[in-house]
Amino acid sequence: MPRFGPVITAMITPFDETGAVDHDGAAVLARHLVEQGNDALVVSGTTGEVSCLDDAEQVALWHTVREAVDVPIMVGSGTNDTRHAGELTARAAGAGMDGVLVVTPYYNRPSQAGIEAHFRHVASCTELPMVIYDIPVRTGRKVSTEVLLRLAREVPNILGVKDAAGNPGETARLIAQAPDGFEVYSGDDPLTLPLLAVGAVGVIGVATHWCAPVMADMFAAYAKGDVARATELNARMVESYAYETGDDAPNPVPTKAMLRALGLPAGECRPPLGPTPEGLEARALEVHRRLYKA
Repeated sequence: MPRFGPVITAMITPFDETGAVDHDGAAVLARHLVEQGNDALVVSGTTGEVSCLDDAEQVALWHTVREAVDVPIMVGSGTNDTRHAGELTARAAGAGMDGVLVVTPYYNRPSQAGIEAHFRHVASCTELPMVIYDIPVRTGRKVSTEVLLRLAREVPNILGVKDAAGNPGETARLIAQAPDGFEVYSGDDPLTLPLLAVGAVGVIGVATHWCAPVMADMFAAYAKGDVARATELNARMVESYAYETGDDAPNPVPTKAMLRALGLPAGECRPPLGPTPEGLEARALEVHRRLYKA
């Protein structure tokens, strides 16, 4: 069993009508996600609109979700400022968190040496397990396999990577050379099944807000060697993958629309995300209906 379990949702941050963090809603949503089969949660990550939350809001949210559920919780504590990322990461243990998810420094476009130094510093600020988040489409930089391997071998609490780099072949090379216990999680829902095939252990997903039961069944089928069944279940989720983000409604706008349509806490996204395109909630209900009609 992976350290945090195979099915993990990067949870949205619910906001109320004034745009403030909806703590009651966050607790309700966290409990719902666990009831639906999520093994763990990521709080204040990209899908949680972390770039629009200040530090006090983030830490308060961590406490709220920790009090609501008893599954492992990782927090998105990375920023593009190494000092700030270290300071924020150092606060995670005190909030009862089980791990930290630290994104590649974005916008700055540092060298690979700078990226490596960044992760080493942040890891030194906590004893919690740390998972690197490699998502070059958002950060502008791919963490090289060589850097990931050095960090995995030399930094005791760097124990995995959330892989949203879109190159299963390179992920296979990383997994083949990484030390025992280093875990790769899919960070791109449509590539989860392909990454399972090269040795990934789980997913940190977005569509898992509503398709966690199907995702869990897919993992179970694959673990039993029933690749045909896993492929069938993945095919059921393809429409959800397509729904979860796009140019007119980038992540997490569609997820919040889905949750509102299902009567769950979400609110609207903070600017600059949004506004929600007309008809997105109606489309959400159709996506959900077709997912579960089988």
